[in-house]
Amino acid sequence: MDIRHAIFRSVSVACFATSLTLSHAIAQAGPDHEEVDRLFGELAKPEQPGWEQIEESISREWSKSGSAAMDLLLQRGREALSDGEFDKALDHFSALTDHAPDFAEGWNARATTWFRMEQYGLALEDISRTLALEPRHFGAMIGLATILRELKLEKEALKVLREVEALHPHRPNVINGIEQLSSRLEGETL
Repeated sequence: MDIRHAIFRSVSVACFATSLTLSHAIAQAGPDHEEVDRLFGELAKPEQPGWEQIEESISREWSKSGSAAMDLLLQRGREALSDGEFDKALDHFSALTDHAPDFAEGWNARATTWFRMEQYGLALEDISRTLALEPRHFGAMIGLATILRELKLEKEALKVLREVEALHPHRPNVINGIEQLSSRLEGETL
């Protein structure tokens, strides 16, 4: 074996080892499911004064895809959505869902964009994917209830809001929605 081949082999092995280490580190950067479970336990407590911080911590965990590139697509899509650039947001979120189909937050972000564009059917499809991947995604569930109300499916919206309340009994918009819908539907079989 000549010296160049030995150096090349040594460098190749080092690069492969570095690649494995980086891949492992990136994979570890995804959501901490045990932490999310713990946070949901705290969030479910009726007398929880710090629920906003817990909600934010859950959202932060859900925003970790495990890939820096996918996290960047999520960030850029959210920025575009915030700026009202819906087509640009859809481009980012669609790339995200194409490349990370098991990342619930990518589907949820695209559902939000479709909702803002009043494309409820497409929003519902992406909400369905979100909830298949993360059944406790209260944001997606609230979005679903909002669309159901828009479609005059108030009984179904009330059912979803009650499911949200069981997970997250603190959100004023959920509590108000339940009160309004149950008052309006009072006397009807739910």
